[in-house]
Amino acid sequence: MRNLITDVAGLQIGQAHDMAAATGVTVALFDRPTVASVAILGGAPGARETALLEPEMTVGHVDAIVLSGGSAHGLAAADGAMGWLVSQNRGFPVGGLRVPIVPQAILFDLLNGGDKPWARTGALSPYRALGAAAIASAAADFALGTQGAGFGATTRNLKGGIGSASARAATGQIVGALVAVNAVGSATIGEGPHFWAAPYEQEGEFGGLGWPARIDPRDLAIRFKGGPGENTTIALVATDAVLTKAQCKRLALAAHDGLARALRPVHAPLDGDIVFAAATGRSGAPSDALALAELCATAADVLARAVARGVHAATALPFPGALPAWRDRFG
Repeated sequence: MRNLITDVAGLQIGQAHDMAAATGVTVALFDRPTVASVAILGGAPGARETALLEPEMTVGHVDAIVLSGGSAHGLAAADGAMGWLVSQNRGFPVGGLRVPIVPQAILFDLLNGGDKPWARTGALSPYRALGAAAIASAAADFALGTQGAGFGATTRNLKGGIGSASARAATGQIVGALVAVNAVGSATIGEGPHFWAAPYEQEGEFGGLGWPARIDPRDLAIRFKGGPGENTTIALVATDAVLTKAQCKRLALAAHDGLARALRPVHAPLDGDIVFAAATGRSGAPSDALALAELCATAADVLARAVARGVHAATALPFPGALPAWRDRFG
């Protein structure tokens, strides 16, 4: 087990970034068409091809899922991923042509200090190229922190980033999470080093500090980052179980509990929080509703851990006024 979402057989992760622009793209590439759904609980989402993931919609499988910076400009990243998939003869066949199914979610990183002329002058953005580069680099091992879609991400008080974690559920099946943490709130308690997700930590994966001896009432004060639309935490949970689209929808909804355990606040009108869920079908189907509940509970736990790992692994951006990384303050 790598403690990454790629412990789920049937998918790989690729990432690319633009250093000057302080933004990037992360792509989950499935080795065959895969059942997926989505749950959107943030009040200001940015997404592409998410409607077709609802259980009642016709298209039953996806080829890849894209997470990107760039706000709405970043939605062009899926174009690059689609082009690469067509070059590999992947996608829904239509009269000798191919139409890859590539849902996407974006986060807001326009004001992090990077130079983004396309959002100022209308110049061509780099996201199509970043999407193509990310999917072409997909592999089982990938880096956390200031990488891919999390390259320009921040939280209220610390640098955000890409996080991932995995676990074996009580059913014996693997569940993994991938997240780009760009939250309106905080992953840490008050102004200290302790993570809200501490009770779920495994083997010191984000510092092993646990919770503080006491949580002061001041630590529970609601504090927000930025303004409307300047946030969003986007994620994918995956399992090797055989699930229907409706069961994937339930998995995505349950996984949002992991965001609520790891971030305070979350699911705000200022946020666009989105969780995709995918089932690669490499192991058996859940035997009953209780077994599905085990997968859902595990998904929430691994997503909480992935959020903390993303913040813990991040490095600060090299711009004046950039937020410090967790390691800069507490490492």
